[in-house]
Amino acid sequence: MKNKTAEMLVDRFQTLRTMRSTWESHWQEIADYMLPRKADITQQRTRGDKRTEHIYDGTAIHALELLGASLHGMLTNAASPWFTLQFKDGLLSEDDEAQEWLGSVTEDMYVAFNRSNFQQEVQELYQDLISFGTSAMFVTSDEKNLVRFNTRHIKEIYVSENEKGLVDTVFRRFTIPARAAVSLFGEMKVGPGIFNKYKKDVFADVELLHVVSPRDSYDASKRDSNNMPFKSCYLDPDDVHLISEGGFNEFPYVVPRYLKASYEIYGRSPAMNALPDVKMLNKMSEVTIKAAQKQIDPPLMVPDDGFILPIRTVPGGLNFYRSGSRDRIEPLQTGANNPITVNMIQDRQLAIQKTFYVDQLLMAQGGNMTATEVLQRNEEKMRLLGPVLGRLQSELLQPLIERVFNILNRANVFKPAPEIMQGQNIEIEYVSPLAKAQKSGDLNAVMRGVEIFGTMSQFAPILDYLDTDGLAKYVQKTLGLPAKIIRSDAEVSQVRKQRQQQQQQAAEQQQALQEAQAAGAAAPMVKAVQQ
Repeated sequence: MKNKTAEMLVDRFQTLRTMRSTWESHWQEIADYMLPRKADITQQRTRGDKRTEHIYDGTAIHALELLGASLHGMLTNAASPWFTLQFKDGLLSEDDEAQEWLGSVTEDMYVAFNRSNFQQEVQELYQDLISFGTSAMFVTSDEKNLVRFNTRHIKEIYVSENEKGLVDTVFRRFTIPARAAVSLFGEMKVGPGIFNKYKKDVFADVELLHVVSPRDSYDASKRDSNNMPFKSCYLDPDDVHLISEGGFNEFPYVVPRYLKASYEIYGRSPAMNALPDVKMLNKMSEVTIKAAQKQIDPPLMVPDDGFILPIRTVPGGLNFYRSGSRDRIEPLQTGANNPITVNMIQDRQLAIQKTFYVDQLLMAQGGNMTATEVLQRNEEKMRLLGPVLGRLQSELLQPLIERVFNILNRANVFKPAPEIMQGQNIEIEYVSPLAKAQKSGDLNAVMRGVEIFGTMSQFAPILDYLDTDGLAKYVQKTLGLPAKIIRSDAEVSQVRKQRQQQQQQAAEQQQALQEAQAAGAAAPMVKAVQQ
């Protein structure tokens, strides 16, 4: 049975579908040449079929995989910390209890990330981001692993932005087996169309539409799913039937864009820039392969008279010709120039690799480099991705971390917060290798300044201008040093007090020793005077 909500959402979906239609052929072409396992955007491909019929050179495929793996390693590497939590109120940073609680929260979040399927799903997200310029990940709670991630194919996603330019509405049209739909929602809710398919064949595929968008009005004092900031609706788009309606406390989708024009909703990608070179390279490789075949196994020029057919070209084959004839079987000379073709192919390959930063991401071979040079080169190649970092932090990392934090908080995973924490705000500090590389320039300038101060201190009391405590905190924050290895301000004060007491005791002992030595040296003289 149709209702007004279902009809309104289906109408909105048709609008978003029309707006996205101009992108689909572009995405399909990119997938055909660079991401063939996802090349079913405008084409209905059979599951398990071969999808590499357009590919004669794998340079673009390998370059895309390398850039995706590099982003994963530099932004969300499971082997190293990539974010920390800090207080906006600087006074709380001096409270040991508050810092310990914040450290335990960060550790609990890392445990949840590592226990879940985050690593494999975020890798898929990076692949989509580099290929199509837009990717989408669904983040939800899980009974077993607390949190679950699901990167969705760009074919399923239709998005819309709010007034701030951030995606806050997602329409996802997807296909699942009929039995999965009935198991998920129940026989009474799926609607007559899906239920009839289920009765005929439980394994038959059915289409569903999942809509997540901001709720226009709700009662924040109520905690039911119909009074949450974001509305979640499942529909049968064919029957225009509303299956279920719920809600989310936060936007459950993470939809980053690689680069984006201000008048466009969907993002642009390196694969779009490389597409002309990729198509040319594949065509050149195809032609070169055909030319090489003609040279290795050339067409034969056979006289129209004098030879007994068929002509045998196998090794050891015998061909009979008329006695006394001077005609011969000769290969056709095509005049192909292979060196020129190879050079042109190498030029296209190099252009594609530069588009995907392969020449910078891979360490140059040959030559001996010091550890400092290696470190500087790593920082330089990470800074190349600096323009992308800002957008990924605002559209990927920040909403992702906030969503996981809130899910774990509602599941009572964290320890009870201290009373001093009530009403305090927490901010995210990114400490991934890519984020650190962006700050390395400032750190190098500071260390250079300290070095100059040290040199000038030999003839001027310039070190009085240097705040050593502030310098230590700046280095800790810039390098993202873990709180476990850094003492708190109270501990540092206690250590300094103990050191001062020890120095004072040592000075008193030294003075007593000197007085004793002076008294011992004066004793013979006093005795002599008395005699």
